[in-house]
Amino acid sequence: MQSQKCLKNKPKSVIIFTPTIIFLYLLRISQPTRRMKEKATLKQIAKELHVSVSTVSKALNNSPEISEPTKVRIQEYAKLKNYKPNIIGLNLKNRSTKTIGVIVPNILNSFFAKVFSGIEKVAEEKGYNVITCISNESLEKEVHALDMLSNGTIDGFVLSISEEAQKLGEFDHFKEIIKGGTPVVMFDRVSDEVACDKVIVDDYESAVNATQHLIKLGCRKIALFSAIDNLSVGKLRAKGYFDALEKNNIKVDDKLIIRTDSEEDFNQKAEALFKAHKVDGVFAVDEHTSVSSIKFGLRHGYKIPEELSVIGFADGIWSRRMTPSLSTVSQHGPEIGEAAAKLLIARLESRDQEGFQTQVIQTELRQRDSTRKL
Repeated sequence: MQSQKCLKNKPKSVIIFTPTIIFLYLLRISQPTRRMKEKATLKQIAKELHVSVSTVSKALNNSPEISEPTKVRIQEYAKLKNYKPNIIGLNLKNRSTKTIGVIVPNILNSFFAKVFSGIEKVAEEKGYNVITCISNESLEKEVHALDMLSNGTIDGFVLSISEEAQKLGEFDHFKEIIKGGTPVVMFDRVSDEVACDKVIVDDYESAVNATQHLIKLGCRKIALFSAIDNLSVGKLRAKGYFDALEKNNIKVDDKLIIRTDSEEDFNQKAEALFKAHKVDGVFAVDEHTSVSSIKFGLRHGYKIPEELSVIGFADGIWSRRMTPSLSTVSQHGPEIGEAAAKLLIARLESRDQEGFQTQVIQTELRQRDSTRKL
């Protein structure tokens, strides 16, 4: 019975103070300065320098409200104490992540890759990080990317609308994001229905100039090739082609026009067109049709540029490396990316901006071996 009573009254836990534990404890309390250096806070600095927390914060941020001697004293002391600002806390307080979300339809497209390089360049210069998502032309993936990143992960978006969203005319997901307070800058593929900043090239005027150049070369049977007719940029470029012919009193020949939203469909129609009709010029409004124009022309015995002149609307590496090299309308992708990033960051850092901007980046017709020289 006595044994059981002892067990009943036994303490639940026992701390045994061995010599090693005593040594470690004494070592710990003997180094308070080191501990504080590792965990220096604004409050600790303020207390030790007999100033307010607000004064410390302003001094560390170089506020002009604080005198230079006080500022230097606080900054040097903070450095001595190894003070590190709590970035996460600051971001939560300021509702800022210093991160930009970028959504592109297709990263394999050289144009979007160039735009991204421009965005990244400006973001790095301004101290912002970049998170990139690829919609793969899918409305569902585009909506998912917006939802995933807008929950406090990023401050704003730079994006180009997916093919499916444009085809369906579905833009409510962008409107909801903007309404919720997250700014958006659209580039290249944009929508007039969405009120936001935009960066574009003058697709219409560029198409007019490209078609006009073919006419100056003496071309009269000019084909129009498009595999992006469901996109806003495809429609604008096609309109420029039609208006250029009309201005030069050249009748539109429907047999020389291929407008589709499928590369496979285009290939079949282009093969049939070259078999049945004679052309002396091609204006191709996208990357696929630009390359295919030269391929089909050579396959059907055309001498390029002597018998067939081709101008494409793209300017990837392949444009220069093809044989013959392709004359193109260059969209200046990096400049578009830089302009879009600058617009977004300016809006993030000055939320009281009124109205929205649409910046137009000038294109350039780069003449190579697929067109005769004037």
